[in-house]
Amino acid sequence: MKKAILYINQFFAGIGGEEKADHAPEIREGLVGPSLALDAALKNAEVTHTVICGDNFMGSNQDEAVERILKFLEGKEFDIFFAGPSFQAGRYGNACGVICKAVKEKFGVPVISSMHIENPGVNMFKKEVVIFPGGRSAAAMRKDTKKMAAYGDKVLAGEKIETAEEEGFYVRGIRHQVVDFTLEPAAVRGVKMLLKKLAGEEYVTELPIPKSDRVEIAEPVQDLSTAKIAFVTTGGIVPVANPDRIQSASATRWGMYDISEMARLEAGIFKTIHAGYDPAAADADPNVCVPLDALRAYETEGKIGSIDSHFYTTVGTGTTEAEAARMAQEMLPFLREHNVDAVIMTST
Repeated sequence: MKKAILYINQFFAGIGGEEKADHAPEIREGLVGPSLALDAALKNAEVTHTVICGDNFMGSNQDEAVERILKFLEGKEFDIFFAGPSFQAGRYGNACGVICKAVKEKFGVPVISSMHIENPGVNMFKKEVVIFPGGRSAAAMRKDTKKMAAYGDKVLAGEKIETAEEEGFYVRGIRHQVVDFTLEPAAVRGVKMLLKKLAGEEYVTELPIPKSDRVEIAEPVQDLSTAKIAFVTTGGIVPVANPDRIQSASATRWGMYDISEMARLEAGIFKTIHAGYDPAAADADPNVCVPLDALRAYETEGKIGSIDSHFYTTVGTGTTEAEAARMAQEMLPFLREHNVDAVIMTST
């Protein structure tokens, strides 16, 4: 019987939620949480160990976390490595991708995960890691785990692996040259596709082009000395009480806060609630993330006309493109109402 190891975060290990997100890496012999379902679904392998790490620990101490986990695995016999499923949880998806990539590079074993299409880990790691589409929440745990296990069994059995579309995982953009004399010549296939396209019929291209949302470049501000400038940040800078309860990751909320009478953002009045970077510098001086002090100097010098009365903030880590787009649309009416001419976007 082949051997498998599963990586999970502190929540699914039953250790705790956000309050335990800094949980240091550990490895446990046997089955913990989701590894029970994975072990039951696997036919050609058994789960022998479960690796656990807090999402914040991996996000803030990635090199250390990876190094410690790889040391745990040294000397362990395993033929395949799984991570997740991580659903729509951005930090968890990032952690699964990071450790899968590292394990694959060091030990040369197959690595498999599962994530929702809007999990940023998909685009970050689908080229290096086989990632299956998953549900938004843990309600899809059983179904997502079965997909991971079925593919793992196929790999371990040495069966022929078909294309990503046929196997069901995210397309990785990897192309292979094959010789297939049963196919018509490329010129004939190309002409047939063209005729179908001209006739409005369905066809499948042999060279799919990834779709991307292109944002039109705005016209330049003609005169900064008369322009009103606003700050929008994904750095999680908020009043210390976080009155809008913006999430520290995978945000669905945003806030706007009055800075009309402020020369700078003061520590102790503002802080960051962002879980994707070390908050020490931003907590000590929030202006490193939202540089109000620098822009006030430009305003005094006449380099810009004025600064918007409010700044607009949310958290970027793990936040889906759909949620980010929605929040941006909700901010726009306020920016228009305030007659803002340009926005300075700051991150982390």
